[in-house]
Formats: sequence, structure tokens, C-alpha cells
Amino acid sequence: MYHAALLAMDFQLAHLTRMPADYLPRAARALDTARAFDIPVIHVTLRLLPGHVDAHPRNKIFGSLPPHAFTADDPGAAIHPAVAPLDGEIVVHKNRVGAFTGNNLQQILAAQDIDHLVLAGIATSGIVLATVVQAVDLDYRVTVLSDACADPNPDLHHTIVRDIFPRRSDVTTVADWTKSFEPTSRT
Repeated sequence: MYHAALLAMDFQLAHLTRMPADYLPRAARALDTARAFDIPVIHVTLRLLPGHVDAHPRNKIFGSLPPHAFTADDPGAAIHPAVAPLDGEIVVHKNRVGAFTGNNLQQILAAQDIDHLVLAGIATSGIVLATVVQAVDLDYRVTVLSDACADPNPDLHHTIVRDIFPRRSDVTTVADWTKSFEPTSRT
């Protein structure tokens, strides 16, 4: 028996501006499903220190960001209201691409006996990919909700979901994940 948690990753306003308009409702359905079936939702967001003293200039991703981007005072770093944490849901801040970096996420998961991670987030080629690889290396069971993940490059998203994730994790849609909780009818 696995104890699962849904990681809702990088659902921040600045990231969502690069996603298709139909993406956010799918992500919200993933959170609704988790909540309906009492699966803990853990929100993971990018949060850098003021002046980005924790982002080395050599880092191609973080070193080139404007100094205010993704700090506590940046409005673009806020989680979108449609997928915002409910009272009691955990919010973990990371300072690199993967969900486990620069925080105590692994400790939180261990304390709650969570051994199965269900992933939804943006971008597929960023936090989702990095988290799948690290979570599998840490011996978590991993399920990727393919339609609750998105990338600014749709072709790259499809390649990763089709060719890379199935070698490391289970890949399903939000609708199929939701159906997995429904009792089967007996004839």
C-alpha cells in the first residue's frame, strides 16, 4: 500500500503566462481530485532570496533573472488563485529547478510516511523532469499527470511525457487518475 501526495509545482503567476489558456483548469482538476480523496497536496514554488544571493551568475537559468524575480516581494511569484493552497496545505519553497532542492521536502514526506508522489506542474522540461529523476533515485513511486503538466514548448512536453517519463514513472491523465479511485461496478 502506497501513501501518496500530490506535488503541485510552480503554479506561479509568472510561469503561467507562458502556458496555454486551457492548462490551468486541468491543473485545478488534479488538485480537486486529490482533495476529494484526502490525498495531501503539497505546493512547491520557486523562491529566491532578495538580490538573488543564492543564484550564481554562472547558472544559466537563475543567474540571468532580474534581481527581484521570484523573491517573496515579487507579485509574479504568487501561486495562481485557481490552484492556491487551502488552509492546512503545505507550501515548500525551492531555490533551483527540482522540487527537493534547497528545502526540507524530503523530511516532510518522510514524516508523513509518503512514498508515492503524484506530479503536476510547469514546466515539464524543468521542475517536473528534475523531480521525476530525483524522486525515482530516492525510491519514491512516481505518477506523472501528463495533462496537469505543461511546457512552453509543446513538442518537448510530448517527447518527455511519451519517451522519458514512462521509463521512470507511471504516466496518466487527470481523468484516468480520478477514475482509479472510483469503485468498480460488479455485474
